[in-house]
Amino acid sequence: MNENIIHITENFVRDTLGEDSTGHDWHHIERVRKNALYIAKKEQAGDTFIIEMAALLHDIPDAKLNTSKEAGERNLSDFLQELEITEEASSSIKTITDLVSFKGGNNSRILSVEAKIVQDADRLDAIGAVGIARAFAYGGKKGQQIYDPGLEIRREMTEDEYRTGKSSSINHFYEKLLKLRDLMNTDTAKEMAEERHQIMEQYLHQFFKEWNGQA
Repeated sequence: MNENIIHITENFVRDTLGEDSTGHDWHHIERVRKNALYIAKKEQAGDTFIIEMAALLHDIPDAKLNTSKEAGERNLSDFLQELEITEEASSSIKTITDLVSFKGGNNSRILSVEAKIVQDADRLDAIGAVGIARAFAYGGKKGQQIYDPGLEIRREMTEDEYRTGKSSSINHFYEKLLKLRDLMNTDTAKEMAEERHQIMEQYLHQFFKEWNGQA
């Protein structure tokens, strides 16, 4: 039964996100799912069906991938209503998808173990070599510059400022990506994040070396 629900969900997510070019494509979803199931296994924690479903669906209601936050939430709700799952499972999945997002550092609500695992899995895919590629793909799609030394790094910001304020792809590292290692919930994710964090630091060191004409 659960296998069939997972299969239906995979097809829905593939169809919905298609070949998204902002770094939120099917391949991102697949990596998050694999990371989430790996973390759950290593931690020996959480309901794996809820974790897998939430990992698959975590970007469906995302405001930046829909015409509005409400439209995204409706899209997810309509899909879950079609599935033969309990109201409790549906509610858990919706809650997790709402809690996964960074939201400019303003997402500090208490998480279930399943939400912690899916959030860690999603954040791991935002850092490291893949995270670097995704940062520039998303920045380009948003019309941001690669880097503008005149743009100050925003230390504190509301969710709305995070979403719509002026920034650059390089600033995004300091406004979000470099913070994620220390925001991981599980020991497994903390270990996985370490190397990825170092890769970003090495990249930025080389970037500024070349930017300043020293390489």
